[in-house]
Amino acid sequence: MRRPAWILVLLAAFVFWAWQQERAGARQDAAVDIAAADAGGGDAIERPGRAARDAARWPAFLPPEARDTLALIEAGGPFPYRQDGATFENREHRLPERARGYYREFTVDTPGASDRGARRIVSGGRPPVEYFYTDDHYGSFRRFTP
Repeated sequence: MRRPAWILVLLAAFVFWAWQQERAGARQDAAVDIAAADAGGGDAIERPGRAARDAARWPAFLPPEARDTLALIEAGGPFPYRQDGATFENREHRLPERARGYYREFTVDTPGASDRGARRIVSGGRPPVEYFYTDDHYGSFRRFTP
């Protein structure tokens, strides 16, 4: 007996959806590992490998939420705000001059804020080769590298 083609299409769509869910879960695990390492949680003690290395990669001046954002940048998303990954145009001219499209901006969550807050990470290059952090909505930047 021949199966209708729509069953095969439905099965392929389900397999693709399940694969995407698995990838999203792995990205979330990476962000949770970094947050646990920053908070000194038990998860970081039980699995010190990647989480401890990732936490040590970034400068101490970055808040834990910035490290979560960096994990999402490295994983390619998904990002919580639609503006994340958009071109940063450097209108303030506080970063080195580069061609349009070189810089991308990403939101760093601000606990207690009802909006995106003022904290951002701006990355330069594709893939990123330099990073800048601002906690005053582009008033000043601190450059850092992993």
